[in-house]
Amino acid sequence: MTLTTDAPDVATTDDNTVFGRADAIPGLPHEQVVFCEDAATGLRAIIGIHSTVLGPALGGTRFYPYPDQSSALTDVLRLSRGMTYKAAIAGVALGGGKAVIIGDPEQTKTPELLRAYGRFIDTLGGRYISAGDVGTNTDDLDVIGEATDHVVGRSTAVGGSGNSGPMTALGVYQALRAAAATVWGKPVLWGRTVGVEGVGKVGSELISLLLADGARVIAADVHDASLARVVERFPDISITHDILGERIDVYAPCAMGGALTTGTVPRLTASIVCGAANNQLWTPEVGRQLHDRDVLWVPDYVANAGGLIQVAGEREGATTDWIRDRVERIYDTVIAILDRSKAESITPGQAADSIAEARLSSARLA
Repeated sequence: MTLTTDAPDVATTDDNTVFGRADAIPGLPHEQVVFCEDAATGLRAIIGIHSTVLGPALGGTRFYPYPDQSSALTDVLRLSRGMTYKAAIAGVALGGGKAVIIGDPEQTKTPELLRAYGRFIDTLGGRYISAGDVGTNTDDLDVIGEATDHVVGRSTAVGGSGNSGPMTALGVYQALRAAAATVWGKPVLWGRTVGVEGVGKVGSELISLLLADGARVIAADVHDASLARVVERFPDISITHDILGERIDVYAPCAMGGALTTGTVPRLTASIVCGAANNQLWTPEVGRQLHDRDVLWVPDYVANAGGLIQVAGEREGATTDWIRDRVERIYDTVIAILDRSKAESITPGQAADSIAEARLSSARLA
């Protein structure tokens, strides 16, 4: 295993390194970004630790076939920063981090590679704690946990809290209820058409909650097999390959990030955007564009905090009832953010950021 402080095969241009990147957030530098390459297993991984002000940096590990290393680094930097804000606004004693393993999990994921990755995490001495993400599941976390104690979301058989998908979906659903109360006067989705983009372990659970609330669901996913499974489970839903081209009341992005751009927003017919995907807005300016079009966007790191709350509870030995109660309080958090947005004539994203930054500032001064 080789541990380095910069990518082993990246050209020394600003766009491909940590410092001076065009997509970096000014004034919010990362504490640490480390790269790992293990020739024996083919592991190539990056971990970004954005902040440990509130506690050790926690974030999922994404296993994904990035087109190049620069794209992987961009994901790490953006996602780890989002985790800092998510932890701050969720009120848990954790910082923000994120990791990626570069490769196709269907082809390159092996127990040996996951154990090598666990050893990599262990070298950080607890500064980073991994959970699951796109391309990794509870079984994978069990294997990673054979090489490090700094992993959460493992199966109940080995003392973990299990799949975080249902709690993440519950948090998104509660955020949607809060948005519905703000836009339509009642915290229900009955009779509304919701477009769910991405029907994996979170999107599929969200569909279940929406249908139980009387919503009509239109679903999309780039993977035909995933669509087939969700149709078998929920035969009453509709399928499309272009959610933004549908007439919908709510757009729920639950796949990869960056779906909303200055170019795609004009196609949106929904009054509410609220989903489980991270980094839904390509740039912060998209949030202002949505706000100006009277489209209510619930900040992603607020809506999708249910999984984080679950694994934070796992670390503290919390009961299932305690975790569920904290996740359901996302409703109240979203109401407070939307009230502040209206009172101060700012976007929901700005309102959420200000609340999170206030907690971070207080912790730095303590």
